[in-house]
This record gives sequence, structure tokens and C-alpha cells, in this order.
Amino acid sequence: MSAPQEDLDPQAAPSAETQTEGQNPTDAAGQPGEDLAALLAEAQQQVADYHDQLLRAHAEVENVRRRAQEDVSKARKFGTESFAESLIPVRDSLEAALAQENQTVEDWKAGVEATLRQLNTAFERNQMREIAPAPGDAFDPHRHQAISNVPSEHPQGAVAQTLQKGYLIADRVLRPALVMVSAGPAA
Repeated sequence: MSAPQEDLDPQAAPSAETQTEGQNPTDAAGQPGEDLAALLAEAQQQVADYHDQLLRAHAEVENVRRRAQEDVSKARKFGTESFAESLIPVRDSLEAALAQENQTVEDWKAGVEATLRQLNTAFERNQMREIAPAPGDAFDPHRHQAISNVPSEHPQGAVAQTLQKGYLIADRVLRPALVMVSAGPAA
């Protein structure tokens, strides 16, 4: 007896031997094709989400940069406001002194001293300090400006004389003190 012959139905699923390479046996059912389309749609949605996040982050960075520029601009514009407010009473006192007629020298001196105290208070409130080296103090090129070297009883490189006070604002030199530096004792 011979083995029964299989009917070859053109509609039937191909056997493993007749499948071509790269063909998925479940393609006929359509599921993996649908899975690929769903994966592609999901990936495209993720790309769109990431692109949206990128645009939002870029916009936020630009907003932060713009706000920082505005803050710097305002700081420059209004940074002296506190100092100016401190100087207004000093100006008022000077104008009041000039408006007084028939003042004695003592009254004039007392008014100038009171005005100087107001000015010193304004300086202190705004962290402005004097640089006034005494003779014999070490020369500091960061805070002093040497005008000349002169022979003196002080050691070489020390301040011999202060010609003009300097000023600091919060440890930043506004104006260095003008000094004469000792060249050492005269020979």
C-alpha cells in the first residue's frame, strides 16, 4: 500500500518547507503587521512629545535669559538708588547752610561738621569706606597709587605720605589712595 497523497489546496497555509525566507507565518493572520503599525504610531507620538518638550525647554531657557538681562538692566539703572537716597539729606543740609544769612564762623563750622556726619552715615550705610594709609604703612598696589618715590625715615616700599584718600565700596576699590612711597633713608 502506498501512502495517501495530500491534496494541494492553493488556499491552504504553506508548509514550513514551502515558506520563503523572511516571511512570518503569522502574516497571514495580519497581527504582526498591525503590531508594527502600532509601534510606529507609538514611536511617532514619542518623537512628537519629545519635540514638544524640547520646544518648551528652549522657550523656558529664553525666558530665563531675558529675565536675567532685565534684572541686570534694572540693577544698573536702580543700583545707585539707595546711595542717592542717602545723599539727599546731605544736599538739603548744604542748601540750608547756604540759605542762612549773617552766620558766624562758629555756626558755619558746626553746620559743616553736621553735614559731614550725615555724609559719613550715608557712606557707612552703603558700605563705602576710606582708604587712608598712615605714613609707614605697607604700600598696597591694589589700594594705593604711587605718585613718586621720596627719601624718608620709613623703610623702602612703605607709604611716606598720603596725598589723597581713596575709597572702597564693599571691598572694591572705587578710587585708590594717592601716595608717595618711601625710597628709604637718604644716604
